[in-house]
Amino acid sequence: MTATVPAPPVTAPRLKVPPGACDAHSHVFGPFDTFPPSQASTYPLPAASDNVHAAARATMGISRGVLVQPAPYGMDPAAMLAAVARSDGALRAIAIADEEISDATLADWVARGVRGLRFVEMRAPNGQRYPGSVGFDGLAKLAPRMRALGLHAQLWASAQTYADHLSMLQALRLPLVLDHMASPDIAGGADAPAFRAVLYALREGAVWVKLAVCRVGKAFPAYADARPFHDALIAANPDRLLWGSDWPYVRLEPAPDAGAMLDVFAEWAGDETLVRQILVDNPQHLYQFEPAKRALP
Repeated sequence: MTATVPAPPVTAPRLKVPPGACDAHSHVFGPFDTFPPSQASTYPLPAASDNVHAAARATMGISRGVLVQPAPYGMDPAAMLAAVARSDGALRAIAIADEEISDATLADWVARGVRGLRFVEMRAPNGQRYPGSVGFDGLAKLAPRMRALGLHAQLWASAQTYADHLSMLQALRLPLVLDHMASPDIAGGADAPAFRAVLYALREGAVWVKLAVCRVGKAFPAYADARPFHDALIAANPDRLLWGSDWPYVRLEPAPDAGAMLDVFAEWAGDETLVRQILVDNPQHLYQFEPAKRALP
């Protein structure tokens, strides 16, 4: 039986979160008696069912979210789709599939709130592909069917891998969403050629990037080492940026506080209009949420 741990606690941010704000990258796990993992996991799974997830969002003042399929569930999105179904329109989902998936299943997923498929070229600590993940070769095979259904590609790879594959990826004519600030090499700095290639693609509107610092910065909990990359992404093209917490933080010890991470983002963005654009307007467009109602003055 897979070991489990409690989901990490969340505190309320200092930020006055705008109505319709979206956490564009988080996960649900369980309840395990109903949705056991389909893949063996090398780490304990957090007890982060949809109810726990909703409570964490409420604490942060986040009304919307995008669930990303975690590796232990492989290509079975049942837990995630159940959470979306019970969210009253507050959640969207990013699934995992390979070329064996049927057109009917893909269409059903889209009807149930899936807006993209995730493809991974980042390697696990043992150097192998994460169990249950699909690489860029799978994306190339699925791209025509994804275009027909309006799905985008969510990608997790290093900045160098993106730099090596951007031409191929852009030729697929899909919206491309890069996880975790495009996973730059912190030691190489924000002027490294690979990260500059990502910035160029972002500036041209060819990619979206998620501002999730916890897998990038090493200077826990303030992550000051990640700020030059964060600032460069905002300067390149705020119209193509999203914010994600990555809650409930598997394989991160100690786990960050999602509310504190939201404050880090707001402090670094430094502008209320920019915060609203990245938290509300951009995800509303990409994930096809209903327009958010602005708060009365």
